[in-house]
Amino acid sequence: MTDAPATHSPARPLRLGTRASPLAMVQAHLVADALRAAHGWDEDAILIRPVVASGDKVLDRPLADIGGKALWTKELDRSLALGEIDFAVHSMKDVETIRPDAFLIAAVLPRADVRDRLVGAESLGAIPAGGRLGTSSPRRAAQIRRLRPDVEIVLFRGNVATRLARLEAGEADATLLAAAGLDRLGQSDVGHAVPVDIMLPAPAQGTIGVEALANNMPVRALLDAIDHRDTHACVAAERAVLRALGGTCHSPIAALAVPEGDRVWLRTQILSNDGKESVATEARLDPGDEAAAMALGVDMLERASQGLRALFAP
Repeated sequence: MTDAPATHSPARPLRLGTRASPLAMVQAHLVADALRAAHGWDEDAILIRPVVASGDKVLDRPLADIGGKALWTKELDRSLALGEIDFAVHSMKDVETIRPDAFLIAAVLPRADVRDRLVGAESLGAIPAGGRLGTSSPRRAAQIRRLRPDVEIVLFRGNVATRLARLEAGEADATLLAAAGLDRLGQSDVGHAVPVDIMLPAPAQGTIGVEALANNMPVRALLDAIDHRDTHACVAAERAVLRALGGTCHSPIAALAVPEGDRVWLRTQILSNDGKESVATEARLDPGDEAAAMALGVDMLERASQGLRALFAP
């Protein structure tokens, strides 16, 4: 993150686009607060403009069956392209791997807790034999099937409150939620964190990204003041693995990069949907060496069975 001198508020309020879900709104305020603090702006320097994303409207089918991760971004993309907003806030794990060249992730905030949190049981081993776990994540489903093949996976979609309500209603015995999301919603006392050596998280889990038009240099310069370089480098490495794998919302992929001195320690995993096959690898990389990160994805595919490879790059 660069030091930015205090300035007066911009000539007109900057328009920040976000999904309208409770968690997305919290994240939008985190970005707005960071910008105000970095630039010494007044409260009215930023206007938050929420939109209802397509992914928030259809909750009875897996995301991959109704259009994939673009359902979280397409409304905000349209607003950016039309100049209705100046930048958009995303949960980075929900952003498609390949983005239009017109857009650029200009800033990433410091990473929050990367772990999954188990709600409804104290540990994975404490889920009743033959119990049900609610999730819509292929990664979580595959990891649970690998660790607890007796547990039935039940489709859980919706925001945090919706999923917790379904759990409370007895639709499942347990569910998994991102610790970062719970913490940001003031629910840090909910659930039990699962160590990353048991369940490696989704690529970019726990991170908030700010996207702008690639050719809007004034806005990019403003956003640069809140960019957390270490987190941005780690997210870039994890997303490079995704590019190499050619994965989709159907594909169980886990990746986690953490700063380690002047390098990045990257761990990755791919799984079959039933959890019976898993291929993992790790490496220490230089920050920004996305080619080396992509090589890890290629290595996993080369060591995977034909059936597992079929879930990823053709």
